[in-house]
Amino acid sequence: MRNFLDFEKPIADLEGKIEELKHLSTSGDINIAEEVGKLQSKVERQLQNIYQKLTPWQTVQVARHPDRPHVKDILAAMISDFMPLAGDRAFGDDAAVIGGLGRFRGRAVMVIGTEKGRDTDERLRHNFGMARPEGYRKAQRLITLANRFGLPVLTFVDTAGAYPGVDAEERGQAEAIARTIEVCLGAEVPIIVTIVGEGLRRGRRPGRRRLCDDAGKCGLFGDFAGRLRVHPVAERGQRPRSRRSLAHDCQRLAETRRH
Repeated sequence: MRNFLDFEKPIADLEGKIEELKHLSTSGDINIAEEVGKLQSKVERQLQNIYQKLTPWQTVQVARHPDRPHVKDILAAMISDFMPLAGDRAFGDDAAVIGGLGRFRGRAVMVIGTEKGRDTDERLRHNFGMARPEGYRKAQRLITLANRFGLPVLTFVDTAGAYPGVDAEERGQAEAIARTIEVCLGAEVPIIVTIVGEGLRRGRRPGRRRLCDDAGKCGLFGDFAGRLRVHPVAERGQRPRSRRSLAHDCQRLAETRRH
C-alpha cells in the first residue's frame, strides 16, 4: 500500500478514484480505460506541480518518505556482481551499514551505504540506519581495502545520524567516527558521497559529495533542531530554511554537487 504525505492528499484522492474505477471494470462490461488514463495523467500533473513548489519542511518530509528508494534498492539497480562484506574484525557486524565489492558500469568499485529498512522487522534489524561503532569500523576496513587495490569508493547516505545509545558510547562511538574521517582523509582513491535521503553531518565522510534534489543534510536535522528551541512545533518547519540544509542551499554554498 502506498504511503502519502499530508501535502499529497490531492494525489491520494485521485489514486483512490483510479482504484475504484479499476475495481468497477473487473465487475462488469464497462470500459473505463479512457477515464482511468485521464485520471493518471492528472495525477502526474499534480505530482509535478506539488513537487516543484515544495517548502523546506516538505522537502525534509520527502527525504524521510517511507516509499523512498533505500540503499538496497539503489544497489540492486546500479551495482552488478555485488558481493557483501561483513564485520569489523573486532566486535561484530552492523546491519545499519551495508558494504561490499561490485561493478558500476563495468568498473570494479567498493560500495558502502546506510540502510534504514522498509518494514518494522527490517528497521529493527538495521537499527533505523543509525550506525554503531562496529559499523564505522566496517567502513574503515572497506575503505582501507579499496585503497589497497585502487578501487573508487561509492557511498550512499540515508541516516538520522550515529546511534546515540549507551552501548555504542561504551564501545567508542566518538573514536570510531573520528577514525573513519581519518581513514577517508588518508585514502588515495576517489570517494564519492551521495546523500539519497537525510544525511547528518556528525561523522560524515570526506569526499566528493552529491545531494539529491529532494534530500537534505544538517548537523541537527529538521524537527530535532526545532526541539532545542522554546517553540518546537511552531519552528519545526523553519529549521531546514534557517540551517540551509537543502540541496539548493548546499549547492549555493559550494558544499555539494546537486543531482
